[in-house]
Amino acid sequence: MDFLTGEILSFDKPLHWTSFDVVNRVRGMLCRALGVKKLKVGHAGTLDPLATGVVIVCTGKKTKQIDELMNHTKEYEAVLQLGATTPSFDLEHPIDATYPTAHITQQLLDEVLPTFIGEQWQVPPAYSAVKINGKRAYEYARKGQQDTIDIKPKLLVIDEIDQLRFDPEKMQLTLRVVCSKGTYIRALARDIGQRLQSGAHLIALRRTRVGNYTIDKCTTIEDLQEQLSAIN
Repeated sequence: MDFLTGEILSFDKPLHWTSFDVVNRVRGMLCRALGVKKLKVGHAGTLDPLATGVVIVCTGKKTKQIDELMNHTKEYEAVLQLGATTPSFDLEHPIDATYPTAHITQQLLDEVLPTFIGEQWQVPPAYSAVKINGKRAYEYARKGQQDTIDIKPKLLVIDEIDQLRFDPEKMQLTLRVVCSKGTYIRALARDIGQRLQSGAHLIALRRTRVGNYTIDKCTTIEDLQEQLSAIN
C-alpha cells in the first residue's frame, strides 16, 4: 500500500476512542514505519466515543476525498433505553428524568417507527459539535448554558428504520437505521421517546456501514500494526 501517495482505510473504532484518537494513532504508526516526520491523515466523519464501528481514515492525497466520503449514507445498529432520558441522550451523563412505559406495546412501536422514514427536521443535541456563534454547542452545555442558545433544526433523510429486537421487560429497543449525513442517532432516540409519549436515550451504538465500507471489511489498529511490521 502506498500511504504517502494516498490510501483509504476503514477501521472498526473501539469503544471510548474518539475519531481523532484513531487518526492520531494511525498517523504515528505510519510515520514511524515509513520513516517520515509528517503525513497527511484525516477521518471522514466523526463517531462518538461511546459508539463503535466504521471510521474511514484517508492518507496523503486521498484526504482530498474526505468531503465526498462524508456525504455517503450511514448505517447504524442502535439500542435505546425507553422510559428515561439523559442530558446528552446517551450514557455520557446520568439519567435526569424517568417516564411511564406501561403503554408502550409492539403495536405502538409498529405505528410510530415508520413515521421517522423520509425527510426529517432534527434538532441536534446540546452536547454536540454544532457551531453556534463560533463555539461548539457542547461548550455551552458543559457550562450549563444550553438554555441560552438556539440550536436550529437540520433537514436530513432516514432511508430505513427497522426494529431488530424489543425487550418489553427491560424496555430496550434495538434498531437498524440507514440515514444521511448529519443524522444524530442520539437525537433520533430522543425523538422516538417523545413520539412514544415517554422518554428514551441511547445505551449502545455501532456504525455498520459508510457508503460501501462495511464493518465486516474493516481493519483494526492491531491489524495495521502487524501489516506495517511485516513490511519492515
